[in-house]
Amino acid sequence: MAKKLKTYQTSLGFYDQAIAAPSMKAALAAWGASSNLFHQGVARETDDPDVVAATMAKPGVVLRRPVGSDGPFTESAELPIDLGGGEAKPKRKSKSKAESKPTSKKRPAKTARHASREIDDAAARKAAAAFEKEERRREAARAKEEAARAKERARRDKAVAAAEAALDKATREHEAKAGAIEAERAALEARAEAEQERWDKQRHKLDQALRRARE
Repeated sequence: MAKKLKTYQTSLGFYDQAIAAPSMKAALAAWGASSNLFHQGVARETDDPDVVAATMAKPGVVLRRPVGSDGPFTESAELPIDLGGGEAKPKRKSKSKAESKPTSKKRPAKTARHASREIDDAAARKAAAAFEKEERRREAARAKEEAARAKERARRDKAVAAAEAALDKATREHEAKAGAIEAERAALEARAEAEQERWDKQRHKLDQALRRARE
């Protein structure tokens, strides 16, 4: 059976982020967090009915809104408008108008929890199934990427093996030819030495004969 989804919320960089996931671990993985944001106190489970409804409509998908804003969570959120240091004060002024909203927005915890429980079991199962489908899609994409990397590694290894085999073959051929040439050179040197020795003896005899003829 598909696990029941819960809504988790955090703030990363310029955005508040929310997701419907079966566990904190799954939420951290979807956010790409390298540490446990829940233990650090910067992530939590939320019962806000608006946030729950938005995430349950797109389970497994990370939704965002500009950090510190009260707007709805969406798949593509714009950057916060009050990033400049010089405009910090005016933005706080305009934001003060919205400070009255928390009184109307803040609802008793029991009311929020009751609203979140109003999502019937069929909708929860549908959201959980959609989350698992999204997880399968991500896993299939990862498997496809790994298969492509494995194929590239195999192609590279095959090319390296072929190049090494060709180099080894050429080296053996070179060594064989070099050895044959060296043997021929040694034989020639031996013949040259033998010829020089024969000539030295013959010339010595001829020189002696020439001297006797002159006497």
